[in-house]
Amino acid sequence: MPLLMVALGVILLIILITAFKLNAFISLIISSFVVALALGMPLGDIVTSVEAGLGGTLGHIALILGFGAMIGRLIADAGGAYRISMTLIDKFGRRNVQWAIAASSFIVGIALFWDVAFILLVPIIYMISKELKTSITHFGLTLAGALVVAHSFLPPHPGITAVTQEYGADLAMVLIYGIIIAIPTIVVAGVWFPKINKKWIPSAFEKTGNVEAIGDQKLWKLEETPGFGISVLTAVFPILLMFAAAFLDIFQKQLGFADNLLVVIIRFVGNAPVALLISLLLAMYTMGIARKTPIKDLTSSAGASINAIGLLILITGGGGAFKQVIIDGGVGEYIASLFTDVSISPVLLSWIIAVIFRICLGSGTVAALSTAGLVLPMLESYPEANLALVALATGAGTAFASHVNDPGFWMVKEFFGLSMKETFATYTILSSVASIVGIILVLLMDTSVILAGVTIAAILVAAVVIHTIEGAGSKKKQIKNISV
Repeated sequence: MPLLMVALGVILLIILITAFKLNAFISLIISSFVVALALGMPLGDIVTSVEAGLGGTLGHIALILGFGAMIGRLIADAGGAYRISMTLIDKFGRRNVQWAIAASSFIVGIALFWDVAFILLVPIIYMISKELKTSITHFGLTLAGALVVAHSFLPPHPGITAVTQEYGADLAMVLIYGIIIAIPTIVVAGVWFPKINKKWIPSAFEKTGNVEAIGDQKLWKLEETPGFGISVLTAVFPILLMFAAAFLDIFQKQLGFADNLLVVIIRFVGNAPVALLISLLLAMYTMGIARKTPIKDLTSSAGASINAIGLLILITGGGGAFKQVIIDGGVGEYIASLFTDVSISPVLLSWIIAVIFRICLGSGTVAALSTAGLVLPMLESYPEANLALVALATGAGTAFASHVNDPGFWMVKEFFGLSMKETFATYTILSSVASIVGIILVLLMDTSVILAGVTIAAILVAAVVIHTIEGAGSKKKQIKNISV
């Protein structure tokens, strides 16, 4: 019954948004109350749960969204995003831009939370799409796919890091295995899937993005824009700060050195809100003051970005409220009871449990920790289990089927300008593809490292071959058009 109540709550949410055209935030709050009542929560606890979910989500994400949007708008308004996009197109070639986006998004996504990296990179994706006259959905799904994989498979992201510690797995091995598995997964989910997905739901690939959220940008003359180096530095500066703090924690755990003043300072400035605030000040200087732009204009740009994403922040908080009533309503405990005395491979079992928690609870981190609580006692019966692969299987499960109780679902929908149906048919399926490819590779690695290596090599070789064939086809088409 708890799972049925959650399913009915999701259906109600979809009906409110699509049939009654209610605002997504209002629909999420209504659905949260209905699901809480259906789950039998005491009336006095429902409002507290909704407030806790909304406040807990916004407490983590509001500053990130706000500062990130300001930085993105300042870089875009100064022409920095245009300079970055034009340089990428020039260096990689128009045919290889998707691969450049996949690689850069994965690198950025290693150090940053999904939402932080998404907010920082969306303006650049928007400018590339606009310049190449390509739907933002095509390149945006590549961005989202690479970030989903990095967030699910690689420390120092909280979910995979937490289960690694809970299982007692070696963090370095999880990182190494994770990178090996992540690369072919990104090729399949981030590069191939958008091309296939375009045939399923072409309407989603006709979108130009939510201009109000991203910020419409004029076409610049390249000489009027900031330099490529300073534009990239401004865009990735928060990434560098957070990257330094993340790897400091990894090295400290491996080497065991004590905290000192330098460690405390690096960890402080590497905290996401602090790093973004420092980077916002840097952006105001490099994209404004250094270019003789009046402070009034900089403030206006920053304010406009906040006005544009105000509703998005509320919608994201509504997703957190929906998630919290599901958790407080005892759905997690019910799922735990389903797996009592179950005997199965710990690698596969951890993925299955994580998938169920992910679908029901929304938060990948919560799903990972909940899974660890169930799987950990079972590991005593499997002393030969590869704990690093069990951790990665759990991480793969937390990527599955992002939908209405995941704030990332709403960010993709709003920034790309998609409908509910289009977001389900694109991002929800993409995250599921990443999860399935990931667990297949983990199972192959658990069975035979050689077999897994051959499979990964085959995926990468196929990627090169397909890319070469596509390039040859593109050249033939150009030659045909010229001859005509």
